[in-house]
Amino acid sequence: MTGRESGDGKGSSDGPSSGPVWVLAADSGGSGLRIALADASRPGEAPEAAGTVTSPEPVRTSAEGIDADHMLAQLVPAARELLTQAGAEGGGLDAVCVGAAGMATLGAGLRATLPGALARELGARHVALAADAVTGYAGALGESPGAVVTGGTGLIAVGTDLREWRRTDGWGHLLGDCGGGSWIGQAGLGAAMRDFDGREGGSPALRERAEERFGAPLSGLPAQLYPRTDRPAVLASFAPEVAACAAEGDPVAGSVMREAAEEIARAAAAVCPSAGGAAVALTGGLFRIGAPLMQPLEEELERRLPHARVLVPEGGPLDGALLVAARLTEGALRLPTDPALLSTS
Repeated sequence: MTGRESGDGKGSSDGPSSGPVWVLAADSGGSGLRIALADASRPGEAPEAAGTVTSPEPVRTSAEGIDADHMLAQLVPAARELLTQAGAEGGGLDAVCVGAAGMATLGAGLRATLPGALARELGARHVALAADAVTGYAGALGESPGAVVTGGTGLIAVGTDLREWRRTDGWGHLLGDCGGGSWIGQAGLGAAMRDFDGREGGSPALRERAEERFGAPLSGLPAQLYPRTDRPAVLASFAPEVAACAAEGDPVAGSVMREAAEEIARAAAAVCPSAGGAAVALTGGLFRIGAPLMQPLEEELERRLPHARVLVPEGGPLDGALLVAARLTEGALRLPTDPALLSTS
């Protein structure tokens, strides 16, 4: 069975339905809101988007949580536009899946508001609300047991044996995100500062890169960095410089990249099911950084998870949200529900 097959087929028929079964997916994160409409009338198949809309404006988030009204103000008009383009504005939606960064810890307002609002505004009969790590999992591995590590500025890993979810890290640059872009960048800048101070363990190569990036002398770096509200992203912007120095043979930079690989492999091992045949996938921009990270990471995964297959992700979070929505229409969702990570109604 591939990662995109439906499993036991509960609620499905032997062939396609008599007409389109429209499902909607949304992927909300720091770069904005992406929305896709698809026809899920062929049970057991992963639906392909019939149309997409992208809003570059991120959904507002505060200490009270993700702003449900702001999300609906973007989501509902986009959904109506897609339905109109598909000639389906009168039929409504069978299912909607919204995947959002911060859903696990900041999604109480969405869980209280969205199911009723989407039913009222769009006729949605089923609604799933998921952490973006879960829709990323579904996009990468479908409904197979395994683990997915998502790496970018931060880092989070989720895994499932199809009975329950396990999560590790994703705690932000002050408490975790170990091995992620901000972690690598911070370690590289720390090595640059050690060389600036004349302390053991510094890297002249990283100091030179830091001075090119932030200006000399590096004594001015704290004033540039500490007041920034986007400090994790600024730290992560230095990660490619660390990788470049490692590729050029700098031993300190190479050590940082190897330590990052160890942290990422630890996260995968913490959530991956122990049974043979589990799959591991790596998603996110961090894993395009090149051989200085990927070579030691492949070695660490082989050492820590010899029973698991490392696979190329099949799709992204928006694909995963479409898959979850399609499975809801069939009554055949195999991914486990969880109050924080994946709720359905």
